[in-house]
Amino acid sequence: MTPGLANMVQHLLGSPKRHSVILDHERKMDQMDWVRRMNDAIGYMEEHITEEINFAEAARIACCSVYHFQRMFPYIAEVPLSEYIRRRRLTLAAYELQNSDIKIVDLALKYGYDSPEAFARAFQSMHGTTPSAARLAGTKLKDYPRIFFQVSMKGAAEMNYRIEEIPAFSIIGYSKEVSTQNAYEVVPLLWKEASEEDVINKLWPLKKHDHPIRGILGVCADGDYGRQDSFCYILSVVSEQTPAEPLVQRSFPDSAWAVFEMGGDPGQIAEMWRRLYSEWIPSQAYELAPLPAIECYLPPDEDKNELWVPIIRKQ
Repeated sequence: MTPGLANMVQHLLGSPKRHSVILDHERKMDQMDWVRRMNDAIGYMEEHITEEINFAEAARIACCSVYHFQRMFPYIAEVPLSEYIRRRRLTLAAYELQNSDIKIVDLALKYGYDSPEAFARAFQSMHGTTPSAARLAGTKLKDYPRIFFQVSMKGAAEMNYRIEEIPAFSIIGYSKEVSTQNAYEVVPLLWKEASEEDVINKLWPLKKHDHPIRGILGVCADGDYGRQDSFCYILSVVSEQTPAEPLVQRSFPDSAWAVFEMGGDPGQIAEMWRRLYSEWIPSQAYELAPLPAIECYLPPDEDKNELWVPIIRKQ
């Protein structure tokens, strides 16, 4: 080692920069490990693409709960898990049609369809042509390749968060079923509808006002992502009251929460979700707990909102 380099190393070892260098290295290693685990999970699903995929096993390989594996997938892959699998199966089916003599009825069963008719409808929807026509030379087909995750240099923009330990509590509110695939478009319409129907003023008197989870809440629940194509979005408040129909109630156990703060524009929530899964989780000492996350919309005069995410420390 040259004297100049030795001096630099000694300087780092004796300064606060040393801790930053070590921390950055550890985060990079965490990100690489997270990417490896996610790619292994994708590999498992690809190996079993013609079978009923065991999402619990895929989640185990990714070292997270089934709930959050299926929950995070649309944010990091930009397509719901069920849709990714559907596209991959129809891509492989098209390849077999053009490169083998397999019967369409056998191909339909191989890729999980109950009948040739159901397979033909799905095939037509994606490829814009029928399975029979796909065998003809010159027919245009769509190809959706396997996803591979990579480590990317992100995180330059700060993410303001804090850790909160919250005792058990309940929420009450109005529940709406939302398509996972169209959630970005549908959820804002739910808030517009809620405003027109004066839902916020109906919920506010029911609110527990001294609770740390404040404001009007958007709770994503009952999704079982990957097995179902929809979830329940509950416009709600923290409350100790017993709900009357059509209100519903959801209870949460004691839990630790990572609380992310952002500006008052509700549109920033979706971007925070994306950054949570693609940047924060891969580089932290926490895993996501198998509980619904909470979007917390605060009064306009505070000019901020919060995203509450249940967490557990990595083992």
